[in-house]
Amino acid sequence: MYCMSHFELQLNSCIQNTSVRRPRASHPAPCDSAPEDCAMLALLRPLLAACLCLLAPGARGRSPARGDGFHYQDISDGNGKGEIYFNGVRLHVETPRLSVSATRGSSVTLPCHFRYEPELSAPRRTRVKWSWLPANAVAAPVAPEAFARETEVMVAVGDRHRSYGSFRGRVRLRRSSPGDMSLVITELRLNDTGRYRCEVIDGLEDESVTVELELRGVVFPYYSPRGRYRFNFFEAQQACQDQEATLATFEQLFSAWEDGLDWCNAGWLADGTVQYPITAPRASCGGLDLAPGLRSYGQRHRHFYRYDAFCFSASLKGTVYYLKQQTKLNFTDASKACVGDGGRIATVGHLYAAWRLAGLDRCDAGWLADGSVRYPITKARANCGPPEPGVRSFGFPPPNMNFGVYCYR
Repeated sequence: MYCMSHFELQLNSCIQNTSVRRPRASHPAPCDSAPEDCAMLALLRPLLAACLCLLAPGARGRSPARGDGFHYQDISDGNGKGEIYFNGVRLHVETPRLSVSATRGSSVTLPCHFRYEPELSAPRRTRVKWSWLPANAVAAPVAPEAFARETEVMVAVGDRHRSYGSFRGRVRLRRSSPGDMSLVITELRLNDTGRYRCEVIDGLEDESVTVELELRGVVFPYYSPRGRYRFNFFEAQQACQDQEATLATFEQLFSAWEDGLDWCNAGWLADGTVQYPITAPRASCGGLDLAPGLRSYGQRHRHFYRYDAFCFSASLKGTVYYLKQQTKLNFTDASKACVGDGGRIATVGHLYAAWRLAGLDRCDAGWLADGSVRYPITKARANCGPPEPGVRSFGFPPPNMNFGVYCYR
């Protein structure tokens, strides 16, 4: 007597209908030698038959439904790496603009929209997360490891949302139409620049887009009152902050170079690189054989190396003006005079922003808060320096010398 049963016949039928092959035994095992083993085999064979039948060609292509409403092919149809093929509704996240520029203190909208293809008959509950990679950490193209350095800005589910850090109370979703997840940022700050990522999550679907935020402003070179090449990276950061500015990004310096900035002293940028812009090649600035452009020293050790700084100043909330006085003033008296006029002595960043963004033009040298003496020219003319517009500098004269003063109010 042999252990042949209806289940074994089923099993043999399934095996013959699949591509699975097994070696054939020349003789089936007799039951009378081990009856308890045959009984166990009879119990297990239905389960094995069912498993093998699922691998049969006729069983492929089934799409089990999941709780999120999407439909996926069985994982056995994947490429052997655990991937699940998607057969249902597709989530799309898009932005009409890859970069947005605004002015300091204003509001800006970073566009982001999502849609389904094909369209859904009923709205779905989705989650949106906005995150931010500061300008001093941005490196193009977007690398997966960069996402780990992102800072959360806002998370929203339905009508509920939460904002984080310095963005708390300054951000909201526009929601002007179905699928609109555009981020509105108010009271823009100098440090808000960088790359923002809009991520929409629905079940297993997760799509995102990025938008660059730039502030309109002006880049200016800055060096220490003690002389050239005195700043390490962190001192350069502080020096720009003291001038109501930030370290410029590569993109900001590149735009300034396109606008004609030519400076033969290397300075720190926000990403830790050291560069300088040249529009007129010359022997002392990289050589005559090099084309115009940004000269780069690449990354430098942020503590040990010392250079100047390239600062970026955005628009002003107040006004920069030359204080009319009957007599010139030393530095101490000039600072007091601005306070007595209801303001304070202007910074270098104030003066550059007023020159570039408000068209301040004055052919009178005046003290600034860092102890330097400068004046802004938008219309070049005789007796007012070089034949190009710009902010003229007298450097850092002794504080007991007499000049005018530029105030900020």
